[in-house]
Amino acid sequence: MAEEELKTAQTESEETQGYNDVSEAEKAAAEKAAAIEADSVLPPDPDALLEVRHLDKDFVLKKTMFGKPTRLLHAVDDISFKLHKGETLGIVGESGCGKTTLGRAILKLHQPTRGQVFFEGTDIAGFKMKQMRPLRTKMQIIFQDPYSSLPPRSTVGDILSEPVKVHGIVPKNEIKDYVINLMEQCGLRDYYYERYPHEFSGGQRQRICIARALAVKPELVVCDEPVSALDVSIQAQIINLLKSLQKSMGLTYMFISHDLSVVRYISDKIGVMYLGSMVEFGDKKAIYERAMHPYTQALFSAVPNPDPDKKMKRIVLTGDIPSPVNPPKGCKFHTRCPRATEICKHVVPRYKEYEPGHFVACHLYPQD
Repeated sequence: MAEEELKTAQTESEETQGYNDVSEAEKAAAEKAAAIEADSVLPPDPDALLEVRHLDKDFVLKKTMFGKPTRLLHAVDDISFKLHKGETLGIVGESGCGKTTLGRAILKLHQPTRGQVFFEGTDIAGFKMKQMRPLRTKMQIIFQDPYSSLPPRSTVGDILSEPVKVHGIVPKNEIKDYVINLMEQCGLRDYYYERYPHEFSGGQRQRICIARALAVKPELVVCDEPVSALDVSIQAQIINLLKSLQKSMGLTYMFISHDLSVVRYISDKIGVMYLGSMVEFGDKKAIYERAMHPYTQALFSAVPNPDPDKKMKRIVLTGDIPSPVNPPKGCKFHTRCPRATEICKHVVPRYKEYEPGHFVACHLYPQD
């Protein structure tokens, strides 16, 4: 009899827990919807070149025979931040966390599923291809692999001249002089004008990609891991080139990378992503000196220290990254977090500002 009562109690407890999970999920969804609705009517920040609000990007993996999605991959989930002119925002996180998808969604190379993207005060999230064409000169991207992103049958001169011709940057009779001057700014010799991409080293190809992005005089450049495929010595040259061009041309960068040392050197602000969500965002000094989220602390503990006498306490994360197709309930990081509590398993933490410009989504800090 006692065993039957115990089983009944366990069943009721499981049912109650399931009900609580559902109610908490519904409550979190309602709060998110209310926050999105409230923010959607606010005017954009006039001082921000780029302002992203509650940006989502889902990829449909499976549909019914009537075209209704039945399985989604949540690549970008509720991302919000501001970026001012002349700044560099570093985006870090493990492979597959949605960094590249975020950059492409902002540039409208992927159509955002939900959310707002304000560029110079205009919401471009719903723009069609024709509406985006005038903005292509203001927003450019540098791809990760320079070799695969360059047409192999075109010379450097043709590669750099084409966007200048298409967008009418300079008169036709000035295009060659304009391109050669741009090549010199990017560290390329003028006699490279007639050469093909296969004739260059990896660092030189990346310089060509940088020159191609800057040929149309953009204001915002998304750098999608531009140095990850290069040797360390070449990485330093490319990073210094990007900083020099930013200073001379007044560029604004969104710099995506795995290398935390590179991000620390080039960035003014840093955003840390995990499984499609922004878990921490703030100024470089605040993030590196006062990292609040356990995932950020674990990432920074893995950065090698050049001082052999200084011992670093490594935070080792156990388990594998969950699937973005079926993310965990509550906080997405709780399955690997060494400081997870019971509430982390059921309730999604709010993305809150705990000090000026420093945002964190974690239950370790007050949520109300």
